[in-house]
Amino acid sequence: MQTVRDLLKNKAAGVVSVAPDTIVFDALKLMAEKDIGAVLVLQENQLVGIFSERDYARKVTLLGKNSKELKISDIMTAKVLTVESNCPIEECMQIMTSKRIRHVPVYENSELAGVVSVGDVIKAVIEGKEHLINQLEHYIIGGSFSS
Repeated sequence: MQTVRDLLKNKAAGVVSVAPDTIVFDALKLMAEKDIGAVLVLQENQLVGIFSERDYARKVTLLGKNSKELKISDIMTAKVLTVESNCPIEECMQIMTSKRIRHVPVYENSELAGVVSVGDVIKAVIEGKEHLINQLEHYIIGGSFSS
């Protein structure tokens, strides 16, 4: 069974993060440069929040606030759901779906190991199902299973 750890192996190493006192506009520029939808908010290497495009849309744009004046700490999501790296991908997808979240920080041995997005998870689930279908087709035709 594939785990979140397996997903992280296929992603660029490291975590993109900002400090709580980062100006929202600067965080948005960083997200655009990295082509990502969320950044972790770290204070002294401890996870204190997450800031996403959704936070920006709902807490800045819709409320008519100025992204060049607000700090990330003013609008970040402070209660961050995390998963362990040994979490099965299907379980991670269920958590993300039921909690309606798109990005989940991943921990391994009490250390922040990375972030997975709902897109990462869905892609892995689809690839797993395609692999199983191919295996079954080969078996039906008279072949044998292979990994």
